[in-house]
Amino acid sequence: MTNDIILEAKALTRRFGGLVAVNNVSFPIKKHEIFGLIGPNGAGKTTLFNLITGLIPPSSGQLSYHNREISQLRPHQIAALGIARTFQNIRLFGELSALENVIIARHLHIHSNILTGVIGVPPASTEERKSKQKALELLELVGLQQRAEEKAKNFAYGDQRRLEIARALALEPQILLLDEPAAGMNPSEKQQLSEFIRNLRDRFDLTIILIEHHVPLVMGLCDRIAVLDFGQLIALGEPTVVKNNPAVIEAYLGNE
Repeated sequence: MTNDIILEAKALTRRFGGLVAVNNVSFPIKKHEIFGLIGPNGAGKTTLFNLITGLIPPSSGQLSYHNREISQLRPHQIAALGIARTFQNIRLFGELSALENVIIARHLHIHSNILTGVIGVPPASTEERKSKQKALELLELVGLQQRAEEKAKNFAYGDQRRLEIARALALEPQILLLDEPAAGMNPSEKQQLSEFIRNLRDRFDLTIILIEHHVPLVMGLCDRIAVLDFGQLIALGEPTVVKNNPAVIEAYLGNE
């Protein structure tokens, strides 16, 4: 693993009125690592994801991506830079097909203008074909190519999770954020998911950040883990170090 830092939080803080959801959190994330974010419910994990992806701005502190300050950018600007995510509560377009859900995300990478798109002359038609082909390849990657024309709302929960990952990959990210990807899965599915995430990292040269409550999955998958409690970072390090940290055991692991 390279020591190149791809994303760094510096004293990141987010307040909602009197509540401090993320409190002075700092950590670097290295290129190509799988980085876990764990902690009790309400610890600030999803708020931190929302800060990284621009859904909310920080109250104070900085977020840098490739040494560029990004904490005041809008979500579409951050996505275009190469940071994509899935959500704890799946956000697919239920009435659209699986293929259409992935193609929509690909549109950040289609450069033809509106006029060429309307009259159907090159480069629009060529790029649309490429976009469809890329979307089909991503559906194949997650095992859904045979169901490309089915509406997303008809998919089982686990398949919707996989479709959401395909859509995030369509943004051609450098960083992929996964919010509770193993939620609702049985032990066998969790094991498959762990292997799938590792393969994604290697195939697409990704950096992956995940929020996950299933501790064995996190401990077996992640290169490093950050632990939040009441918005504060209480531990950061390799799984074996974090697992034996007294503050983590008291705040979180002791309750598992």
